[in-house]
Amino acid sequence: MKFVLISAAFIYFLNPLEGVRILGVFPGATHSHFILGHTLMKELASRGHEVTVISAFPQKTPIKNYKDVDLSEILEESDEMKAAIFDILDLNPFTGAFMLNWWMTNATFEIFKMDNMQKFLKSDQKFDLVIIEEFMIYPFMGFCHRYNAPCITFSATGLSWMTSNQLGNPLSPAYIPNFFLPYTSNMNFFQRLSSSFMYVFCELIMHFYTLPQQNKILQEHFPGAPHITELYYNVSLTMINSHVSTHSPVPLVPNMIDVGGLQIKPPKKLPKDIQEFLDNAKDGAVFFSMGSNLRSIDMPSEKRDMFLKTFGKLKQKVLWKWEDETLPGKPSNVKISKWLPQTDVLAHPNIKLFITHGGLLSTTEAVYHGVPVVGIPLYGDQQMNLVNAENNGIGQSLPFTEVTEEKLTNVVQTVLTNTKYAEAAKKRSNIMQDQPMTPLERAVFWVEYVHRHKGAPHLRSAALNLAWYQYLLLDVTAFVLTVLVATILALRYLFKKICCNKKKSVVSKHKKRN
Repeated sequence: MKFVLISAAFIYFLNPLEGVRILGVFPGATHSHFILGHTLMKELASRGHEVTVISAFPQKTPIKNYKDVDLSEILEESDEMKAAIFDILDLNPFTGAFMLNWWMTNATFEIFKMDNMQKFLKSDQKFDLVIIEEFMIYPFMGFCHRYNAPCITFSATGLSWMTSNQLGNPLSPAYIPNFFLPYTSNMNFFQRLSSSFMYVFCELIMHFYTLPQQNKILQEHFPGAPHITELYYNVSLTMINSHVSTHSPVPLVPNMIDVGGLQIKPPKKLPKDIQEFLDNAKDGAVFFSMGSNLRSIDMPSEKRDMFLKTFGKLKQKVLWKWEDETLPGKPSNVKISKWLPQTDVLAHPNIKLFITHGGLLSTTEAVYHGVPVVGIPLYGDQQMNLVNAENNGIGQSLPFTEVTEEKLTNVVQTVLTNTKYAEAAKKRSNIMQDQPMTPLERAVFWVEYVHRHKGAPHLRSAALNLAWYQYLLLDVTAFVLTVLVATILALRYLFKKICCNKKKSVVSKHKKRN
């Protein structure tokens, strides 16, 4: 069977579908999200498709069959927000959920006002397929309507209420926690209660705030488009950034596929100074990075000093992604660099520990390369990603707000010295790498599949044909309860009638005797 699958894949990739005009919409200011979309779009371009990408990260070097619509001006506002992230870490999940919906709606409004966006809207280009980042930017689905093209969404997060509802995918808050909550699939009663409330809360925000507000943007820039809810549910395929090696197994409808690890490629040689630093780490090395969307230089100085003191106690060398030329108080075993090729660094055999903010790309790359982690989550899905990492046994988590020199030193030493974390990381790595085709190959196959089958409507779940109360069987429940109550009342009435008749009969007989 495995031979047949490999042979089929080999034949398919020798005879790819060519010449499809594909529009990719990845307009957010989050570089990690763009990395996923860019990896896919660049691969599609290399296979002969004509791709146009709307993003804030245009290519510095031209790529064959790849065109940019430059929205980089949005990054100026984003840089200001990055510096403020360390000041808003105590938000409760419900406030965080509303703020994300509000922020994404306002960001979408601003993106459509940009000159390059307006020029593109007025152009007469045609596309056969549209791929849109799934992150509360639904007005862009107007492109699917304009070009009468199948709509594919790409979620940089794992399974969520956003992706599931659009495809009619089953999503139970009993074992699939909302990504704002730091829970695993094994929740206690109160966690399931919180998960259920969060699910309902997010649904209410989506349908009473986000979609109505974004429908105004849609109607303004795509005159004649149907209401946004019609486009919201008209998705041919969704790709989600997850895998059973990093997330708990969940049910997925046929047009929802896992592509977790899509961005990971065979490691390249490191820059000379980094290569020599890690090669000479006889006792191993620790890699510390807060990802592409957070900057270590923005953290409060007292927290920075806690990291420095902890690193100074280690016998291992420490490689730190630090966005400046200098780092006051830097110990001799620490090397800093403004930019580091993260997945290539993690592939180095001397890396013994990865200290990370817990972004999904970072945790996925750590799993792929079998590196244990110490997580320092700040916001969003980072807590849940690191709870999953802890549950899988590959590391420990310490929220940024709780970091002290003592706690940080303890957790770093524990993960470095206890071999169970490295063993679990290698096990998870084996699971991730044991696939019949790479996540990128799988993504390309399904994108082309959707085009070949004209939107692949045969994959569409019948759940999307039901109203929400029908999907939840509330009408059936109401009917059963009505019948049950009516039956009970009828029996009660009959019982009283029979009892009354018997009583009257007894009284009548008693009077006759007297």
